[in-house]
Amino acid sequence: MTVDLDWENLGFNYRKLPFRYISYYKDGKWDEGQLTEDATLHISEASPALHYGQEAFEGLKAYRTKDGSIQLFRPDENAKRLQRTADRLLMPQVPVDKFVDACKQVVRANEEYVPPYGTGATLYLRPLLIGVGDIIGVHPADEYIFTIFAMPVGNYFKGGLAPTNFLIQDDYDRAAPHGTGAAKVGGNYAASMLPGKIAHDHNFSDVIYLDPATHTKIEEVGSANFFGITADNEFVTPLSPSILPSITKFSLLYLAENRFGMKAIQGDVKISELDKFVEAGACGTAAVISPIGGVQHGDDFHVFYSETEVGPVTRKLYDELTGIQFGDVEAPEGWIVKVD
Repeated sequence: MTVDLDWENLGFNYRKLPFRYISYYKDGKWDEGQLTEDATLHISEASPALHYGQEAFEGLKAYRTKDGSIQLFRPDENAKRLQRTADRLLMPQVPVDKFVDACKQVVRANEEYVPPYGTGATLYLRPLLIGVGDIIGVHPADEYIFTIFAMPVGNYFKGGLAPTNFLIQDDYDRAAPHGTGAAKVGGNYAASMLPGKIAHDHNFSDVIYLDPATHTKIEEVGSANFFGITADNEFVTPLSPSILPSITKFSLLYLAENRFGMKAIQGDVKISELDKFVEAGACGTAAVISPIGGVQHGDDFHVFYSETEVGPVTRKLYDELTGIQFGDVEAPEGWIVKVD
């Protein structure tokens, strides 16, 4: 049974649902955690999350399949990435089992908000880990909150699976060398808001950032990872320690190689060599895949496959991945977790 919503026109927006999960870390250990109807976090005004950015978050989705069951896509990988981010910010790790079980609890409690199969919509989960307590100096918190809330969402980009154009940005960097680029922390996204606005003001979907050291190689799209497809049947993604390790990207790398016989490559993607890509896209949990029609860099505008049509390889990869996520295509072992 689902609630009555316009499932096919949800957009990517916050919607307050009845239940969320919350757990507290005190005296060196996590409590059991519980579901709550309280959507407000009650924390000290001196919490390090507010002043010094000691916070981390994740994003994953629950999918309703054709038979009405619900499943999660690789939630253990989100849990592991949150652990790596926590290590970078001197925060306590959330155990993988605790993370996955909490996701299941939130989905079950809000089951009527999991969109119906066939609408293309999903239930988006936002795990959040924050440092709290009465600390005003620059050092780690003693207490932490781990919470997960959820909302039904449609496409992240308004066009859905349709090509859009992106702006290659020289004037702003997403992350510093040896910084927090590989961690999923709020500061990375706060820094992207201004260049993102500039891109939107010029009718681009988002920004493509270059490597901060030389500004000659593509690193990451503002809210997703970049990939390119060559005429030689290669699936290429940038490799850098300042790129967020995207679960969607690694899934596509696997599918490209093991399902479609492509050569999967992680390496430098130089802006001087964009001509070798016949297709390109941005990928991530929120966007899944957003085909890149063209990119603007200075006075130069480069078109990949088309500004109006989705490339055949991009379409094939999208159909395979979403087919797995919605239960229509057999998944590699361990990728799917059923919500009982």
